[in-house]
Amino acid sequence: MKYNFDDLADRSNTNSVKYSTPDVLPMWVADMDYKTPDFVLDVIKERVNKGCFGYTEQPNYFYESIIDFYKRNHIIEIKRDDMIFTQGVVPAISSAVRELTNDGDNVLILSPVYNMFYSSILDNNRNALECKLTYNDGIYDIDYDDLDNKLKESKLFIFCNPHNPIGKLWTKEEINKIAKLCIKHNVMVISDEIHSDIVTPGMKTYSFLNITDLDVIMLSSASKSFNLAGLQGSFMVCYNHELLHRLEHRLDVEGQTHGNALVYDALSKAFSDGDNYLSELNKYIYNNKLYVENFIKEEIKDLTYIKGDATYLVWVDVSKVTDNVKRFTAKLKRKYKLWVSSGDTFGSNGAGFIRINLATSHANVVEGMNRLKKAVEDK
Repeated sequence: MKYNFDDLADRSNTNSVKYSTPDVLPMWVADMDYKTPDFVLDVIKERVNKGCFGYTEQPNYFYESIIDFYKRNHIIEIKRDDMIFTQGVVPAISSAVRELTNDGDNVLILSPVYNMFYSSILDNNRNALECKLTYNDGIYDIDYDDLDNKLKESKLFIFCNPHNPIGKLWTKEEINKIAKLCIKHNVMVISDEIHSDIVTPGMKTYSFLNITDLDVIMLSSASKSFNLAGLQGSFMVCYNHELLHRLEHRLDVEGQTHGNALVYDALSKAFSDGDNYLSELNKYIYNNKLYVENFIKEEIKDLTYIKGDATYLVWVDVSKVTDNVKRFTAKLKRKYKLWVSSGDTFGSNGAGFIRINLATSHANVVEGMNRLKKAVEDK
């Protein structure tokens, strides 16, 4: 392999959120331990060596790199006037919620789901209306009757594609079925696709942008795939230009449409030169997933590994060993020095689960599983 994913970034003295607790193996927040690839670091260094960081225009090549990337990797045609820059997917979701809904409106989500969806809804005085995913024998599905009924009551639908925390890669058939119900009830969709390029080798994310007879707002970035979250850059795509300009105005008023001096070059280089890196990254993460799946099956039989084909996060059912997942994860961190995410963070139906970040070295994954095994054995 060209890229060495066993050679991790040194996060000391970087004010890292992930490593904010010393002497703990952090496998929680969705932040990779891998070094950002050299081809991206080189353009950042080149920009830094200019020695000044004044106000920066949005270069055309930033948008061209995204257009070409989606054409190559997702077979989707995006034009320059279909998209705008935003300072992050979550801030953009929050702004869209403020622009497209009113106080007290219902905003629909499929739970368990990324916890910041709840924040973007509840912090804006809207109601988070949950369509709870069904869970049977380790498999998650949508209750389409419930989705139909909930969409009747909703002003907006925030969709996670692929789905965090369960790692589900939504199929074309599933997305088309969801879209038909959204069209039926005239509900706009915000599709968070930030994890779309972390997939099982040979598989692809089916973007909601393939749905053209519905108002879809797609948000994504290179931040998850190339470890660039701290640069705070993302983009929004919407084929309804009137709606896009309305959202752009809202984002501009809220100071979210201008990037810093480094972000455009970094993201552009990631999108233009990152295909081989992504291919190797996905193989490495997939092997980490296979190890965890087999380890749990053979060594921690009371846990259930939820198979997912996307994201570097894995979802594990721990309901047979604890009736209090917060207490369980707190003990993991305190006694066994393993930091994972408590499932109830992602909704009430996440209780009984933990989320583990596998975007680290294989050695760390092995160590993390050994610590998890010891914790389960220590009942």
